[in-house]
Amino acid sequence: MSPTLVSETTAEPLGEVQAEQISRYRAAWKEAGHDWTPRVSVSRSVFPIVDGADMQLFGMQASGADQVGMLPDVDASTFGRTYATEPDKLIEQLKADAAVMSADTLLITMPTGMGVDVNVRILDNFATHVAPALGWQPNREGPVTGYSID
Repeated sequence: MSPTLVSETTAEPLGEVQAEQISRYRAAWKEAGHDWTPRVSVSRSVFPIVDGADMQLFGMQASGADQVGMLPDVDASTFGRTYATEPDKLIEQLKADAAVMSADTLLITMPTGMGVDVNVRILDNFATHVAPALGWQPNREGPVTGYSID
């Protein structure tokens, strides 16, 4: 699982850094001789905006690029952008994120302080308006339902 920040800073966007990490991890796994393929996940802050209420809640959250910041005892880190736009634009943005496209599962970070109803709305908007266009199917292999490219 690779989160919305990494303790690496390069000229590459977060998605490229994570995609390289995923590639190295999968190669090392295979080289170690494991006889099964592990699942790899990344997380992103994703807010599909489908109406005026969504625009009010999340319209100002969008960030057009990753950011570099400092964390105590870590030095510089790359913080991933927030995806908040209409579904058609969101689909294209996620398709352009190399890590999202190379991972098996996308975990969506949720603003838990906004309450259950808002979080259900975000997930429903993603499941209805974004996931199908990416070819993703529901994954119900555990206590939490997610979407993956299976």
